[in-house]
Amino acid sequence: MQSIDGLQSTDGVRSEGGTDTVVDPRTTDRPQSSVGLGRRRLAAVSFLIGAVAVTTFFAIGAWQRRWIADDGLIVLRTLRNLFAGNGPVFNAGERVEANTSTAWTYLLWFWAWITDGQLEYVALWVALVCSVAAIPIAMYGSARLYGKRLGGITGDGWTLLLPFGAIIYVAIPPARDFATSGLENGLCIFWAAVLWCQLVAWARRGPHTGPRAAAATLALAFTAGLAPLIRPELAVFGGLVLVLVFFAPLGWKMRLGVVLVAGALPVGYQIFRMGYYALLVPNPAVAKDASGAKWEQGFSYLTNLFGPYVLVLPVVMAVVAGVILVVGARLRADAKRNADAADETPTVSLEAVTWRSRLAALSARLQSSTAVVSVVVVAGLILVVYWIRQGGDFMHGRVLLVPLFVTLLPLMVVPLTVPAHLGAVFGRRASQKSVIDDDPEPVTVSAAERRRIRAGLAGAVAMAGLWVTVLIWGISTYANVLPNAGIDIGRSGIVDERRFYVTNMGNENPVTAEDYLAYPRMSAMVEKIDKYHEDGGVILPSFNYDEWYVAQLPAVMPQGAKRQVTVYFLNLGMTSMNAPLDVRVIDQMGLAYPLAAHTERLEDGRIGHDKILPSEWVVAEAGAYPRKPVLPGYLDEDLVRQAQVALQCPETKDRFASFEAPWSFSRFKHNLKQAFTFNSYRIQREPEYEIARCGLEMPPPVNPG
Repeated sequence: MQSIDGLQSTDGVRSEGGTDTVVDPRTTDRPQSSVGLGRRRLAAVSFLIGAVAVTTFFAIGAWQRRWIADDGLIVLRTLRNLFAGNGPVFNAGERVEANTSTAWTYLLWFWAWITDGQLEYVALWVALVCSVAAIPIAMYGSARLYGKRLGGITGDGWTLLLPFGAIIYVAIPPARDFATSGLENGLCIFWAAVLWCQLVAWARRGPHTGPRAAAATLALAFTAGLAPLIRPELAVFGGLVLVLVFFAPLGWKMRLGVVLVAGALPVGYQIFRMGYYALLVPNPAVAKDASGAKWEQGFSYLTNLFGPYVLVLPVVMAVVAGVILVVGARLRADAKRNADAADETPTVSLEAVTWRSRLAALSARLQSSTAVVSVVVVAGLILVVYWIRQGGDFMHGRVLLVPLFVTLLPLMVVPLTVPAHLGAVFGRRASQKSVIDDDPEPVTVSAAERRRIRAGLAGAVAMAGLWVTVLIWGISTYANVLPNAGIDIGRSGIVDERRFYVTNMGNENPVTAEDYLAYPRMSAMVEKIDKYHEDGGVILPSFNYDEWYVAQLPAVMPQGAKRQVTVYFLNLGMTSMNAPLDVRVIDQMGLAYPLAAHTERLEDGRIGHDKILPSEWVVAEAGAYPRKPVLPGYLDEDLVRQAQVALQCPETKDRFASFEAPWSFSRFKHNLKQAFTFNSYRIQREPEYEIARCGLEMPPPVNPG
């Protein structure tokens, strides 16, 4: 908490309401600008030390835990197809958007094109740079929140800018795990940090006009508009920011500019997505039913993150720190208001208060630090609630990291201000030289001023205690490791993903697709692909970790059918990156396979894996031979035959045509219309129920009686 503003100096004596108050003799002998410069330097130096220290520890920890997750490899398959000229697809000839973050896909494509580097290392370095850069950028935005310049803290005292929320974030092990991983977490927090800095600058700028102010506002709108391309759920954050900017004091031309600049790219891509992929959202959002609800699992996911690190402790500390800063701001505002009122001559306003003036006043309050902080915190909390409702994820901590980062943005650094004139806090008298006769003249401090200085000191002591507590917690948590992580997934279905693969492959830093050949089944899969590459077939996982089953294709394929190898396996990333592009790679959950994505979510399924399409569907859809002994023994001939019939459901045939039919402008227009219905289209995972749903005729048993 900082001391109050609004006191004017007169050679060592300040006056408030006609009462003389003592000032520090050590500062009155120096020019006021020198004192202010020293205080700004102290704040700036403390900020720089904290920012460098926290960023360095985060960078070291992220590098030590560097890796590329199986899910992080998925996007690289799309990049391979882009460079091969097959378009932004996962499998050649199938227009399926298998990546949730559009911006991440094309950011990696750009840097891979620029550097011509190995895709895994491009993903690793881009993720690492984004993650590490996000920390000092977010801290800088918070520092600017407290003063006109870095270190120009309002209030009368000596201020340190200390890392706070930044310590909380970087201390959590999952934050360092997903600083690389090949996933878009790094891009998400980098975008949030940049948006935060722009938002703070916009609030501090006030309703200024001119080309530079207009350009800065439009840049803010552009960044906020990127939200759904960064990740779809981040539209909550970006949308709230755009609402704030739109209703703040702006002319209608600027409001129109904000809408156009913010919406041009995401709306343009949305039209492309609907016409090209025939969906309103990325295919993984359909596969995971992003609008579904699993509250109980969501609370388990929250506990899974908060429990091992006692994360509730720093969260409570952050809440208390926020309360202290809010109370301090209120006290300073009240003191300034009282001082201004004492200097002004009362006047009677004859201007009537109208609804227009009230709306204008409300609009003006939107472009303020209070409104900005409120929007950011509310957005972060909404994202937390969204993921609890969704059920979280199967990766420990992953989807809660960005909401936590967003919520902590206003407290990435906190000011610790020691009030000036502490000698007067306990009622001590002091001497000042008179301007007229140079004789010492005792001056006493007013009771109100004494109370405010004491409150400032109490706030400084409390803030110091909170910071020390968070620092000790951060140091103890930084090296924390979950018990049994990577060994036992557990009944909740949540696992420390990095340690799981490190443990199962014996590689502390798995980065490349080749590293994942050490994972069970992968080397055997490559051998099967080589063996059946010419004849084709459906390669299915067996119950033995070193073997695969193969459903072979008939010697003579039906007219129009394509002879190729199809790999059907859950671990989509490592599988697809170790397979040639002419091999079709699909998964039971539906991230890259619309048929599985459009099944209903299993209520008791493992979170993030709660859609499991029986293998008989793929055998039927790929045109593999449906009878034993060619058909693998564990598959059911009757289910294969039923799946063949169920695939004739008109809506299902339309869905396949939407992503398999030759690309044309006519198909684009058709997909635009059908995207609205395909987004919610669901099929029954059991073929006989799907036959009944579509009103088709049940086929006779293959072996009756």
